[in-house]
Amino acid sequence: MKYIPLVARTFIAILFLYAGINHIFGFAETQTMMANKGLPLATLLLGGTIVFQLVGAILLILGYQTKWSAILLILFLIPASFVFHSPFDPAERIQFLKNLALIGALLTIFYHGAGPVSLDARQSEID
Repeated sequence: MKYIPLVARTFIAILFLYAGINHIFGFAETQTMMANKGLPLATLLLGGTIVFQLVGAILLILGYQTKWSAILLILFLIPASFVFHSPFDPAERIQFLKNLALIGALLTIFYHGAGPVSLDARQSEID
């Protein structure tokens, strides 16, 4: 049972790792898409997106500063959901709802913490 939070954190983090790596390899295409959406400073925003996704995912997997990593990813998901996945566009609605589910999962992690198999738990044993 003690490994369930680790597995859950890892499953959630895989999505953000995959997206961050995808953005690195498809940087030009993603930057163009963001600019076409009317976002200013698309290069800077995309760089920030990649950092948020990769750092947040790695921290989630390690269970280190887990509450902050959950908040970091939520802060990324909220604007991304509304800018790129409008709930009013039937073609994007399922993506919007998936992001809501991710926010719910991250809020659960924020509330309950990383669980027993995490660097956060190890740190609290030391303190």
